[in-house]
Amino acid sequence: MTGTLVRSRTLFGDMSKTSESAYPYHPGNLLPSREPSASGTGALIAAGAVLLGCAIAGLLGGLIWNAVAPRAAYVVIGKGSADVVNAETTAFIAADAWYCLIAVVGGLIVGIASYRFAVRKYGPIPMAAVLGGSVLAGWAARWVGQNFGLSHFNAQLLASRQGTILHAPPVLGADTSKILWPAIAFWPLAACLVPAALVFFGTLRERQASGRAQLR
Repeated sequence: MTGTLVRSRTLFGDMSKTSESAYPYHPGNLLPSREPSASGTGALIAAGAVLLGCAIAGLLGGLIWNAVAPRAAYVVIGKGSADVVNAETTAFIAADAWYCLIAVVGGLIVGIASYRFAVRKYGPIPMAAVLGGSVLAGWAARWVGQNFGLSHFNAQLLASRQGTILHAPPVLGADTSKILWPAIAFWPLAACLVPAALVFFGTLRERQASGRAQLR
């Protein structure tokens, strides 16, 4: 009996040793978890939404600029021609200032909304759309502001008698021939500043939290 028990213990001891595996078992997921990656289709859809939002913001900004900007007074000197009543009027400078103010406010709104719903989730592709879309918004605001009501002004200019006082729509930079007036740059500057600042401070906050975790 004693010999049999000793053999059994020895046999069980050998079995316990041979059952050990060189690849230990890890409960739970066998592979490390990955952060959810944004799909290319989702990034393209987000970029398209950003471009559409920028275009709408530009159109609205142009309408607001056309409504609030002061208009220079012109006196009709002949059929289809007029001169500025006061050559030293501040209406042109005030119109430029109103456009810049609307551009900054509109750019900030575009930048915050784009970061909240697109850039934070999908990254660089929507951010590139913010840059291109904000330039588009600036051009659209200028085009709408200068052309809304222009046909009516031209009709009045042709039909009015000499000496009639007319008010023309605002003109950015007092020159309609320039395609990109420098004031348009306020749109992309304001729109891109917000996402860039939020990404920078978010990355800085994560690094600080990671450093504190390592110290602990």
